[in-house]
Amino acid sequence: MIKRKLKNFIIVIPARYKSSRFPGKPLAKILGKTMINRVWEICAKVLPKKKIIIATDDFKIANHCKDIGMLYIMTSSKCLTGTDRIIEVAKKVEADFYINVQGDEPLIKKSDILTVIKEAKKNPNLVLNAMTKIQSKKDYDDVAVPKIVFNKNKELLYASRSPLPGSKNKIYKDGYRQVCIYSFPKNILKKKIPHNKKSRLEKNEDIEILRFIENNVKVKMINVSSSSIAVDFPKDIKRVEKKLNEK
Repeated sequence: MIKRKLKNFIIVIPARYKSSRFPGKPLAKILGKTMINRVWEICAKVLPKKKIIIATDDFKIANHCKDIGMLYIMTSSKCLTGTDRIIEVAKKVEADFYINVQGDEPLIKKSDILTVIKEAKKNPNLVLNAMTKIQSKKDYDDVAVPKIVFNKNKELLYASRSPLPGSKNKIYKDGYRQVCIYSFPKNILKKKIPHNKKSRLEKNEDIEILRFIENNVKVKMINVSSSSIAVDFPKDIKRVEKKLNEK
Protein backbone atom coordinates (compact mmCIF):
# COMPACT_ATOMS: atom_id res chain seq x y z
CA MET A 1 0.00 0.00 0.00
CA ILE A 2 1.30 3.48 -0.89
CA LYS A 3 0.89 6.53 1.32
CA ARG A 4 3.49 8.98 0.07
CA LYS A 5 2.84 11.57 -2.61
CA LEU A 6 4.56 11.28 -5.97
CA LYS A 7 4.93 14.39 -8.11
CA ASN A 8 4.80 14.98 -11.85
CA PHE A 9 4.51 11.71 -13.80
CA ILE A 10 3.59 8.30 -12.50
CA ILE A 11 2.89 5.15 -14.47
CA VAL A 12 -0.15 3.10 -13.53
CA ILE A 13 -0.57 -0.45 -14.83
CA PRO A 14 -4.14 -1.73 -14.38
CA ALA A 15 -4.25 -5.47 -13.72
CA ARG A 16 -7.48 -7.45 -13.56
CA TYR A 17 -7.49 -11.15 -12.71
CA LYS A 18 -11.06 -11.99 -13.73
CA SER A 19 -10.81 -11.42 -17.46
CA SER A 20 -13.70 -13.04 -19.31
CA ARG A 21 -11.51 -13.94 -22.29
CA PHE A 22 -8.39 -14.94 -20.33
CA PRO A 23 -8.83 -15.44 -16.56
CA GLY A 24 -5.63 -14.84 -14.60
CA LYS A 25 -4.02 -13.07 -17.55
CA PRO A 26 -1.63 -10.78 -15.58
CA LEU A 27 -0.05 -13.82 -13.91
CA ALA A 28 0.26 -15.85 -17.11
CA LYS A 29 3.85 -16.97 -17.66
CA ILE A 30 5.77 -15.82 -20.73
CA LEU A 31 9.06 -17.70 -21.03
CA GLY A 32 8.99 -18.27 -17.28
CA LYS A 33 8.13 -14.70 -16.22
CA THR A 34 4.66 -13.30 -15.53
CA MET A 35 3.18 -10.89 -18.02
CA ILE A 36 2.62 -8.16 -15.42
CA ASN A 37 6.25 -8.44 -14.34
CA ARG A 38 7.43 -8.05 -17.94
CA VAL A 39 5.35 -4.90 -18.43
CA TRP A 40 6.55 -3.49 -15.09
CA GLU A 41 10.21 -4.11 -16.03
CA ILE A 42 9.79 -2.12 -19.24
CA CYS A 43 8.16 0.74 -17.31
CA ALA A 44 11.02 0.64 -14.79
CA LYS A 45 13.36 1.64 -17.61
CA VAL A 46 11.31 4.83 -18.02
CA LEU A 47 10.61 6.03 -14.47
CA PRO A 48 11.97 5.14 -11.01
CA LYS A 49 10.31 2.07 -9.49
CA LYS A 50 8.67 4.21 -6.79
CA LYS A 51 6.68 5.93 -9.55
CA ILE A 52 5.23 2.76 -11.05
CA ILE A 53 2.02 1.40 -9.53
CA ILE A 54 0.08 -1.77 -10.26
CA ALA A 55 -3.66 -1.09 -9.83
CA THR A 56 -5.53 -4.29 -9.01
CA ASP A 57 -8.49 -5.64 -7.05
CA ASP A 58 -7.11 -9.16 -6.75
CA PHE A 59 -5.03 -10.45 -3.84
CA LYS A 60 -3.25 -13.03 -6.02
CA ILE A 61 -1.84 -10.18 -8.09
CA ALA A 62 -1.15 -8.10 -4.96
CA ASN A 63 0.80 -10.97 -3.38
CA HIS A 64 2.76 -11.41 -6.59
CA CYS A 65 3.62 -7.70 -6.48
CA LYS A 66 4.86 -8.12 -2.88
CA ASP A 67 7.01 -11.09 -3.82
CA ILE A 68 8.74 -9.22 -6.63
CA GLY A 69 8.84 -5.77 -5.06
CA MET A 70 6.36 -3.99 -7.32
CA LEU A 71 4.33 -1.21 -5.72
CA TYR A 72 0.58 -1.68 -5.91
CA ILE A 73 -2.72 -0.15 -4.87
CA MET A 74 -5.86 -2.17 -4.23
CA THR A 75 -8.75 -0.77 -6.24
CA SER A 76 -12.44 -1.52 -5.93
CA SER A 77 -13.87 -4.70 -7.42
CA LYS A 78 -16.58 -2.42 -8.85
CA CYS A 79 -14.13 -0.88 -11.34
CA LEU A 80 -15.41 -1.57 -14.84
CA THR A 81 -12.24 -0.68 -16.74
CA GLY A 82 -8.59 0.19 -16.40
CA THR A 83 -9.59 3.85 -16.65
CA ASP A 84 -11.71 3.44 -13.51
CA ARG A 85 -8.72 1.96 -11.69
CA ILE A 86 -6.61 4.94 -12.77
CA ILE A 87 -9.25 7.29 -11.38
CA GLU A 88 -9.14 5.49 -8.03
CA VAL A 89 -5.33 5.65 -7.95
CA ALA A 90 -5.54 9.40 -8.67
CA LYS A 91 -7.62 9.81 -5.51
CA LYS A 92 -4.84 8.23 -3.43
CA VAL A 93 -1.64 9.35 -5.14
CA GLU A 94 -1.02 12.94 -6.24
CA ALA A 95 0.62 13.48 -9.62
CA ASP A 96 0.35 15.95 -12.47
CA PHE A 97 0.02 13.22 -15.07
CA TYR A 98 -1.05 9.59 -14.86
CA ILE A 99 0.51 7.48 -17.61
CA ASN A 100 -1.61 4.40 -18.20
CA VAL A 101 0.30 1.44 -19.62
CA GLN A 102 -1.85 -1.62 -20.19
CA GLY A 103 -0.71 -4.74 -18.38
CA ASP A 104 -1.43 -7.05 -21.31
CA GLU A 105 1.13 -5.68 -23.79
CA PRO A 106 4.39 -7.33 -22.67
CA LEU A 107 6.26 -6.18 -25.80
CA ILE A 108 5.51 -2.49 -25.33
CA LYS A 109 8.55 -0.35 -26.10
CA LYS A 110 10.33 1.93 -23.65
CA SER A 111 10.71 4.50 -26.44
CA ASP A 112 6.93 4.58 -27.02
CA ILE A 113 6.22 5.35 -23.36
CA LEU A 114 8.89 8.09 -23.44
CA THR A 115 7.29 9.56 -26.57
CA VAL A 116 3.93 9.87 -24.81
CA ILE A 117 5.56 11.48 -21.75
CA LYS A 118 7.43 13.94 -23.97
CA GLU A 119 4.22 14.91 -25.76
CA ALA A 120 2.39 15.26 -22.44
CA LYS A 121 4.89 17.94 -21.43
CA LYS A 122 4.03 19.82 -24.63
CA ASN A 123 0.27 19.29 -24.22
CA PRO A 124 -0.33 19.46 -20.46
CA ASN A 125 -4.09 19.99 -20.75
CA LEU A 126 -4.87 17.20 -23.20
CA VAL A 127 -5.54 13.50 -22.89
CA LEU A 128 -3.07 11.64 -25.09
CA ASN A 129 -3.35 8.18 -26.64
CA ALA A 130 -0.70 6.38 -28.67
CA MET A 131 -1.32 4.95 -32.14
CA THR A 132 0.56 3.19 -34.89
CA LYS A 133 -0.07 2.35 -38.53
CA ILE A 134 -1.87 -0.92 -39.24
CA GLN A 135 0.53 -3.29 -40.95
CA SER A 136 -1.84 -5.92 -42.34
CA LYS A 137 -5.38 -6.52 -43.48
CA LYS A 138 -5.59 -9.21 -40.81
CA ASP A 139 -5.22 -6.59 -38.07
CA TYR A 140 -7.58 -4.27 -39.93
CA ASP A 141 -10.30 -6.94 -39.84
CA ASP A 142 -9.52 -8.26 -36.34
CA VAL A 143 -12.14 -7.22 -33.74
CA ALA A 144 -9.48 -7.55 -31.02
CA VAL A 145 -7.62 -4.58 -32.57
CA PRO A 146 -9.18 -1.14 -31.87
CA LYS A 147 -8.95 1.02 -34.98
CA ILE A 148 -8.99 4.81 -34.76
CA VAL A 149 -9.68 7.78 -37.01
CA PHE A 150 -8.55 11.34 -36.32
CA ASN A 151 -8.69 14.83 -37.82
CA LYS A 152 -5.86 16.91 -39.31
CA ASN A 153 -4.83 17.99 -35.79
CA LYS A 154 -4.58 14.32 -34.78
CA GLU A 155 -7.57 14.68 -32.46
CA LEU A 156 -9.49 11.45 -32.04
CA LEU A 157 -12.78 11.34 -33.93
CA TYR A 158 -13.77 7.75 -33.24
CA ALA A 159 -12.44 4.32 -32.29
CA SER A 160 -13.97 1.01 -33.26
CA ARG A 161 -13.33 -2.71 -33.38
CA SER A 162 -14.88 -2.67 -36.83
CA PRO A 163 -12.62 -1.86 -39.81
CA LEU A 164 -11.90 1.88 -39.89
CA PRO A 165 -11.76 3.87 -42.03
CA GLY A 166 -14.08 2.05 -44.36
CA SER A 167 -14.15 2.39 -48.14
CA LYS A 168 -16.90 2.47 -50.73
CA ASN A 169 -15.66 -0.72 -52.37
CA LYS A 170 -14.83 -2.44 -49.07
CA ILE A 171 -11.18 -2.59 -50.08
CA TYR A 172 -8.54 -2.22 -47.37
CA LYS A 173 -6.28 0.77 -48.02
CA ASP A 174 -4.70 1.85 -44.76
CA GLY A 175 -5.51 2.74 -41.18
CA TYR A 176 -4.24 3.22 -37.66
CA ARG A 177 -4.69 1.18 -34.54
CA GLN A 178 -4.66 2.17 -30.92
CA VAL A 179 -1.61 1.45 -28.78
CA CYS A 180 -2.68 1.30 -25.15
CA ILE A 181 -0.47 3.99 -23.67
CA TYR A 182 -2.33 7.03 -22.38
CA SER A 183 -1.53 10.27 -20.58
CA PHE A 184 -4.24 11.64 -18.30
CA PRO A 185 -3.81 15.11 -16.78
CA LYS A 186 -4.90 15.23 -13.15
CA ASN A 187 -7.66 17.81 -13.60
CA ILE A 188 -9.36 15.92 -16.44
CA LEU A 189 -9.17 12.57 -14.72
CA LYS A 190 -10.62 13.87 -11.46
CA LYS A 191 -13.25 16.33 -12.68
CA LYS A 192 -14.49 15.50 -16.16
CA ILE A 193 -14.74 11.72 -16.48
CA PRO A 194 -17.54 9.65 -14.88
CA HIS A 195 -16.24 6.93 -12.57
CA ASN A 196 -17.49 3.35 -13.00
CA LYS A 197 -20.05 4.45 -15.56
CA LYS A 198 -19.47 3.43 -19.15
CA SER A 199 -20.71 5.74 -21.89
CA ARG A 200 -22.99 4.40 -24.63
CA LEU A 201 -20.40 3.97 -27.38
CA GLU A 202 -17.73 2.83 -24.94
CA LYS A 203 -20.06 0.04 -23.85
CA ASN A 204 -20.95 -0.92 -27.42
CA GLU A 205 -17.37 -0.96 -28.70
CA ASP A 206 -15.65 -2.01 -25.45
CA ILE A 207 -13.05 0.73 -25.99
CA GLU A 208 -12.35 2.90 -22.93
CA ILE A 209 -11.05 6.01 -24.69
CA LEU A 210 -14.52 6.62 -26.16
CA ARG A 211 -15.71 7.69 -22.70
CA PHE A 212 -13.55 10.78 -23.04
CA ILE A 213 -14.76 12.00 -26.42
CA GLU A 214 -18.35 11.18 -25.46
CA ASN A 215 -17.89 13.55 -22.51
CA ASN A 216 -16.48 16.30 -24.75
CA VAL A 217 -12.87 15.77 -23.72
CA LYS A 218 -10.39 16.11 -26.58
CA VAL A 219 -8.01 13.22 -27.12
CA LYS A 220 -4.84 13.81 -29.11
CA MET A 221 -3.34 10.81 -30.87
CA ILE A 222 0.44 10.35 -30.74
CA ASN A 223 2.41 8.36 -33.31
CA VAL A 224 4.61 5.63 -31.86
CA SER A 225 6.61 2.88 -33.49
CA SER A 226 5.14 0.06 -31.46
CA SER A 227 5.07 -3.46 -32.79
CA SER A 228 3.58 -4.62 -29.50
CA ILE A 229 1.25 -7.61 -29.36
CA ALA A 230 -1.77 -7.33 -27.08
CA VAL A 231 -2.54 -10.54 -25.19
CA ASP A 232 -6.31 -11.05 -25.38
CA PHE A 233 -6.45 -14.84 -25.45
CA PRO A 234 -4.19 -17.66 -24.18
CA LYS A 235 -3.10 -18.36 -27.78
CA ASP A 236 -1.50 -14.89 -27.93
CA ILE A 237 1.13 -16.01 -25.41
CA LYS A 238 2.74 -18.16 -28.11
CA ARG A 239 2.92 -15.18 -30.47
CA VAL A 240 4.66 -13.10 -27.80
CA GLU A 241 7.10 -15.88 -26.96
CA LYS A 242 7.95 -16.32 -30.63
CA LYS A 243 8.68 -12.59 -30.91
CA LEU A 244 10.86 -12.66 -27.80
CA ASN A 245 12.81 -15.63 -29.12
CA GLU A 246 13.51 -13.71 -32.33
CA LYS A 247 15.36 -10.97 -30.43
